[in-house]
Amino acid sequence: MKIMKFYSIVFCCLLAFQLSGQELTIEQIVEKANKAYRYLGDDVKSTAHMDIRDKNGKTIMERELVILRKNTGGLNQKWYAYFKQPADIKKMVFMAWKVDGKSDKRWIYLPNLDLVKRLSSADKRGSFAGSQFTYEDVTGRNPKEDTHELLERGEDFYKIKSTPIKASNVEFSYYVSWVDKKTFLPTKTILYDKSGKAYKEFKMLEHKEIQGFPTMTKFSMTDLRTKESTIATMSNIEYNIGLEEKIFTEASLRRAPRQYLR
Repeated sequence: MKIMKFYSIVFCCLLAFQLSGQELTIEQIVEKANKAYRYLGDDVKSTAHMDIRDKNGKTIMERELVILRKNTGGLNQKWYAYFKQPADIKKMVFMAWKVDGKSDKRWIYLPNLDLVKRLSSADKRGSFAGSQFTYEDVTGRNPKEDTHELLERGEDFYKIKSTPIKASNVEFSYYVSWVDKKTFLPTKTILYDKSGKAYKEFKMLEHKEIQGFPTMTKFSMTDLRTKESTIATMSNIEYNIGLEEKIFTEASLRRAPRQYLR
């Protein structure tokens, strides 16, 4: 009886060890990566400096903006980006509502024309403020829009291939991402065009822990065809500051929430 009890305990311990050591599925990896990059905290405020460079690495344009983001349940999320520099686009605002299972809603306010413009779903792959980032790059792509395949489990990374379910909605055929096993932040993503040729590359350049969250603080997007690039540097990052949902309304496009933009 004692021997049976002993073996039963050993079996349970071995089973527990095996379960604890199980590899993550591709679905779990993608979910963790999406959360680590796009959904940390309940909300966040940050300042972004965008350095837009030509093929020789020379700065041709700069942008400074304050970004506010609030999670509203599940994959639902709201974004508000207020441009502070340069003078010709100062007070311009970009706002987005990410609604899980539906097309994202996006608006842009052009202060020089005092015009609020609703962006179409086709605009999501357009250039964000003249940079190599698209509107969708800024707010993030819903992982449910793609099928995902685990290409490699490296010692410290996962290599994932993602293919759009609706290929006609995007200009790329697929993209490959390298995800850090420890932080689940993407360290690199390469997009491939319809002919299967690499044409765009995202890289994480720096990250640090802020309020307990591994946070990307510097990253780049490069057009591999033209060699033009944009480097984004994030600063003044604060999580869980209690952003009110009323900030993310059409009324705030013209009347910016000044208390959060200093």
